[in-house]
Amino acid sequence: MFQIRIHGRGGQGVVTAAEMLSVAAFLEGRHAQAFPSFGSERTGAPVVAYCRLDDREIRLREPILEPDAILIQDPTLLNQVDVFGGLRRDGYILINTGRTFEDLGLADFVKAFPAEHLHTVPATEIAQKRVGRPLPNAALLGAFAAATGLISLESVGKAIREKFPAKVAEANILAAADAFKHVRHESGAPHAQAD
Repeated sequence: MFQIRIHGRGGQGVVTAAEMLSVAAFLEGRHAQAFPSFGSERTGAPVVAYCRLDDREIRLREPILEPDAILIQDPTLLNQVDVFGGLRRDGYILINTGRTFEDLGLADFVKAFPAEHLHTVPATEIAQKRVGRPLPNAALLGAFAAATGLISLESVGKAIREKFPAKVAEANILAAADAFKHVRHESGAPHAQAD
């Protein structure tokens, strides 16, 4: 089982990101589960959503305490919430920022993780360019697909199409593809899946 925790703020599409990720996995024949955890349900408040992917039926229902991947939609949470709590040492970290891990003051923390599992992606800027709004969720799903290889960019696109009206969906698919290419370029991997 692969477990993902998504951190962000109310209004950033955190819950939608988890749902689309589970749909993408389901479209590829996997079992998937997505659910949110709300504290204060208002715009700007910290929000966490969870997603589990497996080849077998998923019976767990509790929050994810030891994630295999963390997606951080709002880097201001780094100093407010324990976003890395329980993250496995071979886990993936994707942060929505144009800054490096060193710039974020995380160089010492992340040196214990495989370098190819660490990615910063300017998802908000990509979304602003493609969607016209600062919603980083679809872009981060494209980045997740590129970083982990657990889901394809094509399935991310199909999940986005299921969630949004056509015009909005196509803009978000372009954002996901841009983030996919960003991660592939950053890691030196080929771009074949992004086409």
